[in-house]
Amino acid sequence: MVGVDISGRHEERGEYLMVAAAVHATVGTTRLRCIEGMGFAVSREQPTLSAITDLVAAAFGDLPTQPEGPVVAERGEFYEEPEWMVEQYLEPEFKYVESIAERETVQAAHHAAYAARKLLL
Repeated sequence: MVGVDISGRHEERGEYLMVAAAVHATVGTTRLRCIEGMGFAVSREQPTLSAITDLVAAAFGDLPTQPEGPVVAERGEFYEEPEWMVEQYLEPEFKYVESIAERETVQAAHHAAYAARKLLL
């Protein structure tokens, strides 16, 4: 599974700096077991659905090994668009968080994206 998160979707001082993190993890039914790798991507575009899906696809492509899906995210990352619509932009299967393990993986991606963005500021 790959959890994704984006930090910086808000305008600061007239510009955007979005950082996406993709965390490839091995999970059990109730917890994250092991992080296999992380991928990152950066964009200064205005956050639109297209820009965000491109950014997430780039972060997924930056992973050291290309895992099989699904890609998992919180609903707000893609403006609560239906899963089938988001999946059209991303190659692997996509779904919104349902389990504790998925939530923990997305949380790891959140911390990674936030930390990477702070380093770039």
